[in-house]
Formats: sequence, structure tokens, C-alpha cells
Amino acid sequence: MIRAYLVILIAFVLVTSCGNNDIVKHHYQGEAQGSYYSITYYDKADRNLQLDLEKLLDKFDMSASNYKENSIISRVNRGEDVSLDKVFLGNFNIAQRISKETNGDFDITVRPLVQAWGFGSVQAEEMDSSLVDSILQFVGYKKVSLIEGKIIKTDSRLQLDYDAIAQGYAVDVVCSFIESKGISSYLVDIGGEIYGSEFKDIDKKWSVGIEKPMENATYGENLMTILELSNKGMATSGNYRKFYEKDGIKYAHTISPHTGFPIASRLLSVTVLALNTAEADAYATAFMVMGLEKTKMFLSKHNKLDAYLIYSDDSGEYRYYYTEGLEELIKSK
Repeated sequence: MIRAYLVILIAFVLVTSCGNNDIVKHHYQGEAQGSYYSITYYDKADRNLQLDLEKLLDKFDMSASNYKENSIISRVNRGEDVSLDKVFLGNFNIAQRISKETNGDFDITVRPLVQAWGFGSVQAEEMDSSLVDSILQFVGYKKVSLIEGKIIKTDSRLQLDYDAIAQGYAVDVVCSFIESKGISSYLVDIGGEIYGSEFKDIDKKWSVGIEKPMENATYGENLMTILELSNKGMATSGNYRKFYEKDGIKYAHTISPHTGFPIASRLLSVTVLALNTAEADAYATAFMVMGLEKTKMFLSKHNKLDAYLIYSDDSGEYRYYYTEGLEELIKSK
């Protein structure tokens, strides 16, 4: 799945500290987890935490990244005996809980399907029903469990993939570190997954734009809406710039962990707000699998979540749906 990116509207929220010697703004950017990070915080002690933050992100990758050959998740996938750390266990436990809540629409065992369809690090195979059925034998969140600190698989070929939750979880890890330093005003963005605390000025909030899913669009070029963010995690998933059009209608491709085949859906992008970013990240992916109507039904029964859905109507035009809880947070429609 191609992840959609949220646009942080710096002009709306990042005021300088001129005339106020009690608090200093720090803003850092760099590469992390195959994407980027952008971290802003206000600190009375004027501390530069960039090196510490980058070390924290590097350590996170050595637990949860499939792109690191010696990471814990890579070693688990190879069936090696490895000690599981807090990051690995945190990702696993949240993922399994949300898999259960969504009846497997979110599933961290889809890695073999992602690879086979060419969305991972290997070239796509010639897919047909027979090959898909053979892969589905070792796909399914119920086929893996955590017992006495060890990952137990029903099939050794089963592979874990944290890509749909790890960036959100990494945001939460970074936020915990920043808070441990006594800093209460911050915005953390890793690859488009975001957490915004309370803003330093009590009458302001962080402003974040949601991009319209357009092919070949420049980052931040077209915004569907702008939301205010405070003490919430926020994540967007979608087949963002990779969808196709048939008979004037836009469709997005998402691989179903149930059938093993890509789903053609008019739901193009899902942005979720939750109490933490890991959950927002995972639910956003699950909703792309569910599709528009099933997602709306799920949200009506789970008021702890808020979501902004972008979809294509019968004439191919962009439409949106959002939960009641977002009404006061939307700055533009």
C-alpha cells in the first residue's frame, strides 16, 4: 500500500519565540524509516535533542524494520531464537488487538502477499488464484501468537510486517521521550504519521492539512481540508497517487488479507485521529481494506475514533465523509 502523507501547515502554527525568553522553538528534519521525520518542540531549557532522537529512531528500526537484516522482526521471520524488546512487543500486541477488533481487516501477516504482488522489496510474481491460495495458507493473524515471550507460528513460512503500524508507533515512542524531558508542547511527524500535543499558546492548536489524492501531485499542492490537532495521534492511509480510473470512476487498490487479491475500492484515502498514533496508523490501514460503507458502520460503533474519508462518487468526483467529532476541528472544508 502507498501511504498518503499529511501536510503540516507550518505557517499556521510555528510562531517564533521573539520577545519571549522563557521558551525556545526547536525544529529538526531528517530521514527515518525509509521516509522522513519532522519534529518540533518548545523547550524552556533550550535543549538540542536531535542526536538523541535520531539514536532513538535507529534503535527502533533495529527492532521493527523488515529492511534491517538483523532487526528483531527480520530474525523472527527467519525463525531465529531472539529476545523480543518493548518496541517489538508493543507493535505486536496493538496489531493483534486491532486485527481482532476488525475481524482481520488489519493483519501484520500479509507480508508474503505484499511481496508477491510487487508492493514490497521484490519483483511481482505472475499472480493467479492457485498461487494466491497457496500463499494464503500461511497468512492470517490467528496463525501467530505470543507465548511466554516467544512468537509462535502455525507455519514457519508466516512472515510479520509492521509497516502499517510501525511509523505510528515510532511517533509515540518519540513523544514519550520528549515528554520525559519535561517538554509539553511538540509536534512529531514520521512519514506522515503525526502526534500533536497541546500547543504552547493555549488559544492555538497545531494545523495539519489533508491532501487530495491526485496522481503526480506535488507534495502539499492540493488540500482537501485543514484540521486542528491537539493531544491526538493522526495517520493517513491510501493508495494515494496510485489508483486507476474506469468509466470515469476512480478506484484504489488495496490487498485483502482475506482473499489475497487487490480490492477495487472507491475509498481513496482515510485519515484517522486516535489517542495514540500507532492505533491511528493501524485503523487507517484496516479501513482501506473495509471500504467506504463498512468503515462508516465501524466508526458509528467505535466513537473513540474520528476519521476523514475521501472517496470517488459515481461520476468520478472527489467526495468526503467525516465523523461528528471532527466538526469542531475542521478549519476548512
